[in-house]
Amino acid sequence: MARKLYPIGLQTFERIRVEDKFYIDKTEYVYRMAHTDGTCFFLSRPRRFGKSLLLTTMKSYFEGKKELFKGLAIEKLEKDWISYPVLHFDMSMGKHMEIAQLERYFDQQLAEQEQKWGITNPAVDANVRLISLIQTAYRETGKQVVILIDEYDAPLLDVVHEDEKLEELRNAMRNFYSPLKGCEKLLRFVFLTGITKFSQLSIFSELNNITNISMDEPYAGICGITEDELVNGMRDDIEALAEKLNLSYEQTLAKLKDNYDGYHFTWPSPDVYNPFSLLTCFAKQKIDSYWFGSGTPTYLINMMRNFNFLPANLGESMEAGKDDFDAATETMTTIMPLLYQSGYITIKDYDEETELYTLAIPNKEIRVGLYRSLLPHYLTSKTAMCNTTIAKMSVLIKQRKIDEALQLLKSFWETVPYCNNTHYEGHYQQTMYIIFALLTNFRIIVEQHTSKGRIDITMETDDTIYVMELKFGKTAQEALEQIESKHYADAFAMSGKEIIKVGMSFNIKEDHRVRLEIIRNLDDKKSVQATMMWLARFFLLYSFYIHPTATLLLISVSHRSTSPPSARKSAVNHRIKVLQITDFFLSYSHGLCSIKI
Repeated sequence: MARKLYPIGLQTFERIRVEDKFYIDKTEYVYRMAHTDGTCFFLSRPRRFGKSLLLTTMKSYFEGKKELFKGLAIEKLEKDWISYPVLHFDMSMGKHMEIAQLERYFDQQLAEQEQKWGITNPAVDANVRLISLIQTAYRETGKQVVILIDEYDAPLLDVVHEDEKLEELRNAMRNFYSPLKGCEKLLRFVFLTGITKFSQLSIFSELNNITNISMDEPYAGICGITEDELVNGMRDDIEALAEKLNLSYEQTLAKLKDNYDGYHFTWPSPDVYNPFSLLTCFAKQKIDSYWFGSGTPTYLINMMRNFNFLPANLGESMEAGKDDFDAATETMTTIMPLLYQSGYITIKDYDEETELYTLAIPNKEIRVGLYRSLLPHYLTSKTAMCNTTIAKMSVLIKQRKIDEALQLLKSFWETVPYCNNTHYEGHYQQTMYIIFALLTNFRIIVEQHTSKGRIDITMETDDTIYVMELKFGKTAQEALEQIESKHYADAFAMSGKEIIKVGMSFNIKEDHRVRLEIIRNLDDKKSVQATMMWLARFFLLYSFYIHPTATLLLISVSHRSTSPPSARKSAVNHRIKVLQITDFFLSYSHGLCSIKI
């Protein structure tokens, strides 16, 4: 039997059901919300996560269209199927607007509803028109009104970083939404969706009864595709993809999890997959970056600049209290709320004792997309060449050709022009971190803390750990010596993996090109050192053969005051010669243990 078509790009529940397209049943959540305490609800989820589809599902449900829900969970739960008047407002197209444009957009949204309810002589102000709509719908049907507002925050997202514009648009929206409080007795249900959480004082100044269900455990899986829904409801889709990729079912599921899973909007929570990416992957029969490619997060990049948030700050994970990330974006003091609410970081764990959440990038798709978006801000015109370099480096590192990979990196930097605003170590450190973070087949940690200090970059493969130190205006040898002197490698002594230390140094050449110097220790360092130590011992034995008396005195009696003065002097002189030559061997062994790339 042919599979159902995926509703990629479709957000209307009625159309999906009428055309018999693939649908993940979320109707139990709809019933639960419609029959719980409260009237007004808000849900925050990242873009393309199914919020609009959820809203149109509610629209069909409250309009009493029972036939659309045949075979779904709500069919058995709902007994009455009462039809209510529904006012549905879609703010998703109200982006990139000045105040006059936004007011015209409100006018268009209201006019559509007024035409439906026969209002031919509307008032001028948006809030008065909304009041009239609610009163008319209530009067005409004799039933309380349902109001559904999709992407309520869309007009504000692109001006979050512009205080003056934000305030202006926010005032217009506050005016538009103000009737929701005064008309409370006429309302059966109010539901708003959005990406970010704006404070009630800023937009819903009088509406203090909104229930935010965004982090409520009963609604953890209301949007997106949970792992249970994937495994139990889409096994045929996984098997078809596995056949196309020439992988086993288990291997394919692991790849899907690595690329599209990892979202948690509360704790505990089921694993939630990105629905847009997952369905697009099944449709195209190819694992690729789909969600990030469907929209450029300009506002996010701008806010990262405003908060001086560096790529390295993303790190492996970060800890925070709920109020630090589930916060109103216009009053935020860090970028964490915007990163979380937009879907670029998510909840990974929760500690009940400290009440702290662990947050991190959810999956490979987001990691790659986010760092690729940041790269042009550090490399300007060389982004495409850098992406090519990264892809080739990844293959070489997999093949254990680290010298060739580092040489490729060095050659790339030779093409990067110097700019005055890049004359500091941090710029190159952040750029290198982005480059290594895009080597997604390996575990990358930046500024990892040890008992002796912080390691600039650590890269871990299946069998090797690379410890890297970066310098600007110094030598790569100095960077390597810092790794040695601070014993950075000791942190990985119990890993069972080979440790390779890499020193890097950036300098600006006379032709204003960036010069990257790289030096690393040899893979077979231990054998080289053992050889040099053997030579040192051999020389000591040889000295015994040439001058046995002096050597014996050196070993056993040179420190005794009872020995004859002439014997002690001879032993001391011989000892100096032996130690000088021994030190030469040991020093030479250190040189042999490193290689300049």
